[in-house]
Amino acid sequence: MYTTKPNKLQFRQLLKYVFFFSHSSSNFPLKPVPGSYGLPFFGAIRDRLDYFYNQGRDEFFATRIQKYHSTIIKINMPPGPFIAQNSRVIALLDAVSFPVLFDTSKVEKRNVLDGTFFPSVSFTGGYRVCAYLDPSERNHTSLKTFFLSILASKHSTFIPLFRTCLSQLFIDIEDEISSQKKASFNSLSDAISFSFVFRLFCEKDPSTTKIGSKGPKMVDKWLALQLAPLATLNPSSFLKYLDDLLLHTFPFPFFLVKSNYKKLYEAFYEHSARILDKAESFGIKRDEACHNLVFLAGFNAYGGMKSFFPTLIKWVAQAGENLHTQLAHEIRTVVKQEGGVTFQALDKMILTKSVVYESLRIEPPVPFQYGKAKEDMVVHRHDASYEIKKGEMIFGYQPFATNDPKVFHNPREFVGHRFVGEEAEKLLKYVHWSNDRETKDPMVEDKQCPGKDLVVLLARVILVELFLRYDTLRVETKKGIGLASSVTITSLTKPTST
Repeated sequence: MYTTKPNKLQFRQLLKYVFFFSHSSSNFPLKPVPGSYGLPFFGAIRDRLDYFYNQGRDEFFATRIQKYHSTIIKINMPPGPFIAQNSRVIALLDAVSFPVLFDTSKVEKRNVLDGTFFPSVSFTGGYRVCAYLDPSERNHTSLKTFFLSILASKHSTFIPLFRTCLSQLFIDIEDEISSQKKASFNSLSDAISFSFVFRLFCEKDPSTTKIGSKGPKMVDKWLALQLAPLATLNPSSFLKYLDDLLLHTFPFPFFLVKSNYKKLYEAFYEHSARILDKAESFGIKRDEACHNLVFLAGFNAYGGMKSFFPTLIKWVAQAGENLHTQLAHEIRTVVKQEGGVTFQALDKMILTKSVVYESLRIEPPVPFQYGKAKEDMVVHRHDASYEIKKGEMIFGYQPFATNDPKVFHNPREFVGHRFVGEEAEKLLKYVHWSNDRETKDPMVEDKQCPGKDLVVLLARVILVELFLRYDTLRVETKKGIGLASSVTITSLTKPTST
């Protein structure tokens, strides 16, 4: 879903404006939110075309910040007509205002996971799964407690299981480089990601089930039909109206993926009996628990890995050999001292942790957050205050919040050491890819991702396995259709024997 990004001059202009609005105070006068929704229907279409085709995602927001001299503005967010009844949002585009979206006493999170539209519950077995529930709803408490309980029970499995999957990943990458001179990281990563998730929850290799080797493609199709209104195929300019008509005008029907989803559901139902037994002890119906488990595994876990792992590899590879040398030294030294790859060893890898946080900061795997105001409220940016009325939809664009120049020096530069040291660690509260601050832990009563710590852990393990095996790597990247970049590994350099 990445679209054309602004050039360096446009970004410098954007950072100038954001910095101008970055002198903090709590006594600024209350202002009306600037911006324009335009004419009914036509304003939403205009903004949709700008967002996907005429400007691209980042420039869409950047030009409006410049136009209205504000990082809190009124805009229309896709998809608009006819999929979403109301496309009007108040956008929060800085580090100070964005976190109000985490406060569930002020914002309602009912049916806002995908933004201004809500996919058919047919995609989730007729249930509104936990991700679409507000914490005030009764089922949310039981379902999130269930999720946190599952993850806690699997704690000792995370590292050894994922290392096994990564061993296969690097074998596949080397084989592909040997035969084709390059390897598609995305497709190979997707395969081991799905294998890890299925084996984690079902304790069985998916290739030995009715899913076979088709699990990633099944989930990809299921995800694509739900999220198509937020995507673009990045067509040539003369095909943009066809792309818009196909993806953004009417939702895709569930029947196109019904048979695939049925196979996924039946595989999870058959092989996750112990987990579903536990769900019943929480008062959750078995079929509802299984549909939630499929969503947790397919949408949240696999979908998150599909987005973040290529992003991590892209930024680390492009950071250069100096960082690679430092990572390899830290990782190999600590593993030798600790006698293996353990939780204690990973915790001592300060630079490795920083690199993962920096990847999550510079390109968050979930770029959007939404919530509906539960009451009239005042929202602050660095230098002003604005009133938001009850019932208005609030939207946060995370890449602008986590690249706020008032908070982060040279925010568009990948700095591997950014989160090393006492002062740098204070910046972690401004890294909030997981629907809350990185310094917070998921709780039953909030909407933070229950697998937040697992994602960070797995990202560290990827780097550990990478630099235990290789000194450096090189990649080629290009814009992908979805949230992730397309990453091709062109070389892997093994340590020289001594």
